[in-house]
Amino acid sequence: MIRIAFGQIQVHPGEPATNFQSMIQAIDYAKAVSTDILIFPELCLSGYMVGDMWDQVPFINDCLYYGDEIVKATTNTNLTIIFGNVGVDESLRNLDGSLRKYNALYVASKGQLVSNPSQPYPFTIKTLLPCYRYFNEPRYFTSANVVAKERNLSLSDINQPLTIFTRHGAFTIAPVICEDSWDTYYSDCPTSLMVESAKAKGQHIDLIVNCSSSPFTIHKQEQRHALFSAQAKQYHTPIAYTNHVGIQNNGKNICIYDGCSTLYDVNGSIVEEVPAFENTVRPTLLKDTVWQPQPTVSLQPKSTPTYIPTLFKALQYGIRQFLAQTGIKNIVIGASGGIDSALNAALYSTVLPPENLYLVNMPSRYNSDMTKDLAYQLARNIGCHYGVFPIEEGVNATIEQLENTNFTKYNTPVIPELHGDSNTTSFLQLSTLGKENIQARDRSSRILAGIASAVNGAFTCNGNKTEFTVGYATMYGDLAGFLAVTGDVWKTDVYALARYMNESIFQREVIPRGSIDVVPSAELSDAQDVTQGLGDPLQYEYHDCLFRAFVEGTPHTLPHQRLTPEDILRAYENGTLEHLLGLPNPISHYFTSTEQFINDLERWWKSFNGLAVAKRIQSPPLLLISERAFGADLSESQLKPYFSRGYEECKSRLLQKQ
Repeated sequence: MIRIAFGQIQVHPGEPATNFQSMIQAIDYAKAVSTDILIFPELCLSGYMVGDMWDQVPFINDCLYYGDEIVKATTNTNLTIIFGNVGVDESLRNLDGSLRKYNALYVASKGQLVSNPSQPYPFTIKTLLPCYRYFNEPRYFTSANVVAKERNLSLSDINQPLTIFTRHGAFTIAPVICEDSWDTYYSDCPTSLMVESAKAKGQHIDLIVNCSSSPFTIHKQEQRHALFSAQAKQYHTPIAYTNHVGIQNNGKNICIYDGCSTLYDVNGSIVEEVPAFENTVRPTLLKDTVWQPQPTVSLQPKSTPTYIPTLFKALQYGIRQFLAQTGIKNIVIGASGGIDSALNAALYSTVLPPENLYLVNMPSRYNSDMTKDLAYQLARNIGCHYGVFPIEEGVNATIEQLENTNFTKYNTPVIPELHGDSNTTSFLQLSTLGKENIQARDRSSRILAGIASAVNGAFTCNGNKTEFTVGYATMYGDLAGFLAVTGDVWKTDVYALARYMNESIFQREVIPRGSIDVVPSAELSDAQDVTQGLGDPLQYEYHDCLFRAFVEGTPHTLPHQRLTPEDILRAYENGTLEHLLGLPNPISHYFTSTEQFINDLERWWKSFNGLAVAKRIQSPPLLLISERAFGADLSESQLKPYFSRGYEECKSRLLQKQ
């Protein structure tokens, strides 16, 4: 009977000393409950997302030092520890001349590293180094494939199953690192290779151990279950998947790590799952390939495994972790009475005490009494600070100054005897849109920033992913803020989250019903009068589906295959667009003619690829929760919108038919 434990610790990126202390606490607990094998996540000493900190040799040396200390912690004990850390070979260099580094997995027992004499290193080397989305491991690490080629060995010679000796006898594990199990689209399959190699040598693998640093996204745990369940059944071998909790970032995307370490039996069944977002140690017994759960540290009930509750829990966890990481204690939120600011305020209210939350309403002549009252109701329902700061006077002063101060154009060089006094003057004329943007900038850059400074805090960006997609925000205005909590959340999910929080989290109406029902509007001009049903130029039910296809793809496309106008138009021509986008209604529900449909498609494609790119580049970091988020996840260049030849041909056919 083998007792294993998951070390689902919170990993602090770039803080090996802090992570070492967390590991030591977990090790002490594991020893106290007579654990045989304690499993930690990938790169748990260093953190995964540390950027070019990987180029700092002193940082690498510290990671190696603490790794050696972890090995020493197994001296005079029956505990075996499996943990991820950086590996180095000081005799070699990477292609850029930097120190040769590996993403490595170590197995420590009896005060020593466990390895096979035929392996080139006393650790397992990660083979599949992802370089898609925001991952870029080849920038820093060398894969096992390269080592095999350099040494004229097979991949199975580099990474091999390892046998450890427990109180109950020999026990063989197949150690793999994260992506090495996600091998569907790779030519090499490290997990399969290790299992088949063991079989060829007459070895029996008792447990496959996957140590990961796997960020949360919606439906990610379902994807993990599908993968590891299938592999456990295929290899008829139990699998222990280990992940950590916490947040890590690349400057633009804040990745949330949910843990969710899971045990699978030989039939691929999910027998044990550590609760999401818990910093904990979970001991478990392994006997005759049947997993039996044991008491755990800080165990809490599992979250409801449904879409919106899981999304809420991830956002709440991300906020809490980011505030703790940055040391920000006071939050200022521009409360317009609309749904976006209401949801953000509600989310922060589940993390901060009400005395640390400041809601600010900043009305102009265009803001209705209805939305002003909704902002007040929200603050009353939360019980937080509330202030009203009218912007009319400041906005008018800015407009007057801009339109009544002249510009003088000087001739260069000015030579009076040749040119005379030919300098000219001119005045600015602000457009309606220009005057709208002044309002947005006055609210954020002047009032919210000033209040945040006064309370020693920060102000939020309340934008959602739908708005970010087409640049429906003012640069240096409502696009500003220290963090965009809902920047990766589609507008339709904003509404769903608001309803869920009222019903299940607060169990009362904290977000006013009116904020959910009112037509979405920026209220920056008479053309956006919510009392007349006027507002945003978007049909969110349709446009969320369309924009999601632009940014993330759809469930009916290959992974990471984002759709273009040609894909959309061909599906429209073939009568399959509703299925492709997952629309709840036929396309005729949203458009009365083909021409209207095409004009709308081109309008938003141009917006998506136009100024919106520049706005996204300068937008705040966001909590990443989707399959493709703006920031470093979606790599963008500022180019002109592109329409393919196929699109133009299809467009011509459709308009001729009409």
